[in-house]
Amino acid sequence: MTGTAVNPLFRAAYLAKDGGRKITLVIPWLSLKDQNLVYPNNTTFGSPSEQESYIRQWLEERIAFIAGFAIRFYPGKFDVYKRSILPVGDISEIIPDEEADIAVLEEPEHLTWFHHGKRWKTKFRLVIGVIHTNYLEYVKREKNGKFQAFLLKYINTWVASIYCHKVIRLSAATQDYPRSIICNVHGVNPKFLEIGKKRFDEQQHSSNQAFTKGAYYIGKMVWSKGYGELLKLLHDHQKELTGLEVDLYGNGEDSDQVKEAVSKLKLTVRVHPGRDHADPLFHDYKVFLNPSTTDVVCTTTAEALAMGKIVVCANHPSNDFFKQFPNCRTYDDDNGFVEATHKALGEEPVPLTDAQRYELSWEAATERFLRVSELIRASAIEMEKNSSTEFASASLSLWKNMEDTSAYLHHLALGFEATRRAFGAIPGSLQPDEEQRKELGLSS
Repeated sequence: MTGTAVNPLFRAAYLAKDGGRKITLVIPWLSLKDQNLVYPNNTTFGSPSEQESYIRQWLEERIAFIAGFAIRFYPGKFDVYKRSILPVGDISEIIPDEEADIAVLEEPEHLTWFHHGKRWKTKFRLVIGVIHTNYLEYVKREKNGKFQAFLLKYINTWVASIYCHKVIRLSAATQDYPRSIICNVHGVNPKFLEIGKKRFDEQQHSSNQAFTKGAYYIGKMVWSKGYGELLKLLHDHQKELTGLEVDLYGNGEDSDQVKEAVSKLKLTVRVHPGRDHADPLFHDYKVFLNPSTTDVVCTTTAEALAMGKIVVCANHPSNDFFKQFPNCRTYDDDNGFVEATHKALGEEPVPLTDAQRYELSWEAATERFLRVSELIRASAIEMEKNSSTEFASASLSLWKNMEDTSAYLHHLALGFEATRRAFGAIPGSLQPDEEQRKELGLSS
C-alpha cells in the first residue's frame, strides 16, 4: 500500500480511461514466503489471478469508471536487506515483441540495476522512466552511507541512461539524470477529494467544528519514512510542545523500535497499526505532521491536503508541489516546526477551491504526464531534424556507439552470478525458480 505501488495503478487506470490507448500494468508476483514478509494484515494470494481480482476490486471501490487495462505479472523476490521487491530474470519478456511500443518504467533504476536481457530501448520505441524514490537519501543513513551513495548515484545514472529515452523526476529531491524533466505526474485517489469536499459542505451547513482531533502521521513504520525526524523533533522540544497529542499509524520493520522510542517521551504519542488513509478514523484529524526529507513527492501529504487538512512539512524540494496550497505550512528548522505546529492546531483549514482540487486529481496528473511525454517525443523528432549536419551526425553516432558499448558491458556483467552478487543482486535471481515458473505459467 505504498505510493510506489498505488500510483502506477492509478496511472494505468487514468491512461486507459478514454479507451483510446491499450494499457498494460506489469507488476511483481511474489511467492508465498515473500508475500508473508511484504503484504500487510496477513494478506496473501494463492495465484496471480487471485491477486489481480483483489487489485481490481480495490481500484473499483475508489474510481467512478471501469478501467479497461490489462494486468500482467513478472517474477520478483523480496530483498530483506534492501527492503525492496526486485525483479527476477528478463522482465521485458512479459510483453510480447509485437505489443511493445511505449514502456513506462516506474522506478527505472530499481528495475534495471540487475537487468539481464533485451535492452529496453531496443525492444520499445519509447522508454520513459518515472523516478519515485530518493534512494541516495536512504543509503546515506546506512553504514558507510556517504560512500554507498556516491557509488549508487553513478550506477543510477548509468542504468537510466542506457535503458531510458527520457526520465521524469517527480521533484527536485531526486538526483539529477541526463535527459530528465521535473514534473509531479502523480495525483490523489479520488476518494480523498470526495472526503475533503464532503467535510467542507458539512462545515458550511453546521456550526460544529469540522475537525475534532488534533495531529497525526501515517506511513510505513520504518525510521527512514519520517519517523526518525518526527520523534527527534518531539523528543527535543517536549517542553515547548507540552499538551500536544500525536497519533502514529503504520506497519513496518521498525515498529518495535518506534514504540520503544515513543514510550520514552513525556508527550502523549500513541502508536496504532497501519490503516487505509481513507478510513473514517482519519476524517476528524485537523493536522498532518510530516517532517520526512526522504520522500520525492509524499503520497500521504497529498491525500491529507485533499481531505482538507493542514499539513506541516519541511521546507524541502520534495514538498515544492504542495506549497501552492494554502493549508501547506513549511518550516526551515526545529523552532519553525514548533511554531508551525502550534499555529496549525490553533487555526482552521482553508477550504480548497475547485482549481486546487483539480490540481491534486489524477485527471490533472495524467494531463501533466501526457504533456511531458509529448514533449519528449517532440524533442526527439526535433533533435533528429537538427542533426542533419555532418558534425552533428558524427557526434550522435559517437554517442550512440558509446551508449551501446555501455549497455553491452552492463548486460555482460549482469549475466554471471558472481558479478551479480558483487552488484548486490539477490542470489539466484538471474532466472525465475521452478516455483515461480509454475505459478506464473512460464515455460521451463
